Amino acid sequence: MATEDKSSYIIVGAGVFGVSTAYHLIKKYPHASVTLVDRDAYDADNRVAASWDWNKVVRADYDDIVYCRLALEAQDIFKFDPLWKPYFHETGIYWMCRSDYAQDVINNYKRLGRTADLAAYPIEEARKLYGGLFEDADYTGVKEVLINKTSGWAAAGDALRAVTRKALDLGVKYHVGEVAGLLFDRDSRCSGVRTAGGDVLMATHTVLCTGAYTPKLLEYSAASSGLTDLRAGSRIVAGGITTGMTKLDDESYKRFASMPVGVQGYTAATGPFIGSLPPTPDRELKWWGQTIFRNTREVLPGRFLSAPPAEPDYGQWDVSRKLKEDIDHANKVFYGKNGANWTMEKHRICWDAFTTSADFIISPHSAAKGLYIATCGNFHGYKFFPVLGKYIVQMLEGELSPELVQKWAWDRERPQPSVNPDYPRFEMADLLDAKRTSKL
Repeated sequence: MATEDKSSYIIVGAGVFGVSTAYHLIKKYPHASVTLVDRDAYDADNRVAASWDWNKVVRADYDDIVYCRLALEAQDIFKFDPLWKPYFHETGIYWMCRSDYAQDVINNYKRLGRTADLAAYPIEEARKLYGGLFEDADYTGVKEVLINKTSGWAAAGDALRAVTRKALDLGVKYHVGEVAGLLFDRDSRCSGVRTAGGDVLMATHTVLCTGAYTPKLLEYSAASSGLTDLRAGSRIVAGGITTGMTKLDDESYKRFASMPVGVQGYTAATGPFIGSLPPTPDRELKWWGQTIFRNTREVLPGRFLSAPPAEPDYGQWDVSRKLKEDIDHANKVFYGKNGANWTMEKHRICWDAFTTSADFIISPHSAAKGLYIATCGNFHGYKFFPVLGKYIVQMLEGELSPELVQKWAWDRERPQPSVNPDYPRFEMADLLDAKRTSKL
């Protein structure tokens, strides 16, 4: 890596990947030029970043031991670091497992030498826990229930704003603008970005933490530069999912206020796991649905890929009837008659970038020096927020462990999407109300 006084960094995207990178860079190199670029102000009321949200799950309950280890590292920071601690709530997790997931998680904790209030319960015993909150859940196909009382959730948007503010206080710059394309010098080295408003920002290192926008940005940049290998191709697919909330009445809040995160776990054959998060201080209980979808469209003549809707806010609040029904289904499989009278008051479509393996991509881009990719949260990236930047900086400096280099590489063999229960399986056009289909 170049010496600190000659290195400069443009980080495109101010979600958890981008903000964590900026934060770790400026802590390690206090005099470096580090600029975050995002289409939205970091303190805007609404943002398109997947990590801007009411709340997100924080857990280390992974059957993949690498992510289990990294999530434990991140969770320790959430629990004890003064910057992160105010936003973490250790409510526990109640995970209905239809595979050997519970035992795999328990075994990973043992292999890593970590102790936790963690156990697998038979269904009938689990139903009675937490005052019977999940007594009426759908246990079809469930083998056992994993309970980890050390898991929980974070106030996602609040934590993202707080860490961004801290990074700015330490010297990171923040530029509001939509990046329309990448810039390259005569040697095809990436030299910076150009925004839709015409601003040109230059740096020795350009890091794309652009989530669901990544394939589209690389497609535009390939067309304008002639560097066709910039394209993401099948490596990255933009996918969306619906979230919804209800505001609990006094009686329901008394019962559900201390509930754990709830998860309906499914196998790859049947689709993604569904989640329900405990009520916020505003008494709002949240779900995400069972349908993850692409939005395949022609972004340039003859070039088709999945991308969020073209509206500046990704049309995230314009949720169709079918997608709202997805949240009704989530309510039913968690709470049954206990939630039958709840009214869903908020719906949002959240977008992220996916790989078929559900692994991040944290890697130099093989088509251009000076260009780096750090994205593909696969809807599970938030829980690593405190440590993502640490590993992205290691990638920038060529110090990432061989295991992580291979796992997060831009160019690597990837499995078929059928093995990933959370891969986008539907098309948004098939899920919309008839009047909206033409607007995509």
